[in-house]
Amino acid sequence: MKKYLFFTILNILVIMMAGCSDDPNYVMNRPDVHEHPELTDIAGFHSYKAPLYWSIYEACLDQQDLPVEKQHFSLEQWKEVIDWVATELKPHGYDMVCTDGFLDTQCVDGIFKTHYGGTAYRDIIDYAHSKGLKVGIYDIPMTYTCAERDKVPGTEYSMGSLLYNPDIDEVINPKANEPYKYIVMSHPGAREYIRALIRYYKELGADFLRFDYLSHYEDGFDRNNIVGKGYGRQNYADLLETIALEAKEQDIMVSLVMPHLYNDAEIEKRYGHMIRIVRDTWTGGWLHTSSHDRGKIYNRWSNLNNQFDGFTYWSHLSGRDKVILDGDFTIAHSFETDAEKKFCISIQLMAGGPIAVADQPGTIGDNLKYYTNDEMLALNHDRFVGKPLSDVVNSEGSNVWYGQMSNGDYIVGLFNREDNPKVFNVAFADLGISSPMKVRDLWEHADEGTASAINAQIEPHGCKIVRLSK
Repeated sequence: MKKYLFFTILNILVIMMAGCSDDPNYVMNRPDVHEHPELTDIAGFHSYKAPLYWSIYEACLDQQDLPVEKQHFSLEQWKEVIDWVATELKPHGYDMVCTDGFLDTQCVDGIFKTHYGGTAYRDIIDYAHSKGLKVGIYDIPMTYTCAERDKVPGTEYSMGSLLYNPDIDEVINPKANEPYKYIVMSHPGAREYIRALIRYYKELGADFLRFDYLSHYEDGFDRNNIVGKGYGRQNYADLLETIALEAKEQDIMVSLVMPHLYNDAEIEKRYGHMIRIVRDTWTGGWLHTSSHDRGKIYNRWSNLNNQFDGFTYWSHLSGRDKVILDGDFTIAHSFETDAEKKFCISIQLMAGGPIAVADQPGTIGDNLKYYTNDEMLALNHDRFVGKPLSDVVNSEGSNVWYGQMSNGDYIVGLFNREDNPKVFNVAFADLGISSPMKVRDLWEHADEGTASAINAQIEPHGCKIVRLSK
């Protein structure tokens, strides 16, 4: 109890100090200041566990400065990756490969995209399926880049009729230039198009969809910049509701990317199976995992700029049969120490998030072992979701995570974000865990006997994850 009071006092001090920030975009609460659109419940929607998969993200980053016509990822390259994932990662539960942004997409025939980076989706999916792997597809569903004169499937409305019309549409930033042609959900035929898009991807054989640029569509803002016209909360809610309803009908998982998460994510936590809670990985490393803008919370996307703060701040949303928190991709070779690699994998699994491997066969080096620790991956397979002792970012309590497996065992994680060694003394009773318990270190694969507390000195940027059993 004394330890709990100690953490509580520290949390209060953190809040008081943070309140003195002169950054106008920095907030320490969850302001409920935006319009509340009409929302409906979808029974049994959150039925998926967090995925374990490989993403093309790093390969795309390698090509981001090339002209569009030179950006590609051939079928032979896909086959190399798929073979590698099937051999090295699939035995540990990684069962999917996924496309991402950056690379050009094409519509060879009709209104839907057929090729990615010069390779047909159908060919990627067929080969992945032959190796026992699923495929995820990245898209920006509310944009349209193909034939505007074609009809929306099942309707008499042209695709062009779904686009912004200044004579009838009220937007937030009417003079803003936009990089995409956005459909407006209030237009007749818009819902039918979104449903047809999801059916198209399902018929192709996709099992997972990553839908991006949501903040740009909702209000046209990206932190401080105007990046679009902004179609408003109701159009945004209608978009996500339509996606969610069709996704449930088609049994396909949807991940929501770049959401503002206004009003404590009232729309996204209802209509997304998974939501991004942190900025893009970019080149990864300790910056993305823990140090970028540590302790700062912003009122627009991206609300938090490192994984640990993101998982901490939004931890109240997650749980079994609730929305999954996504910390974006992992590039194991981008870290400087073994401790940082274990820390990155651990916080994602402790928070119930996915692991999206972005290392490539030619860049991963000897880092495969960090992705394939089966004792840690057991958390994912069990749909475990832990919580921090405190969800106040950068507080002392946020460094202690714990939760319960479906068989009754407890998982406790201690995280040292500092540049120096740190001592932890955590009594199980302070976590509501009756003691004594048998203790097993999941990274060391070692039993540590029976105890009523964990007393450990943890190296800089390191962690200790233990499993407690009767």
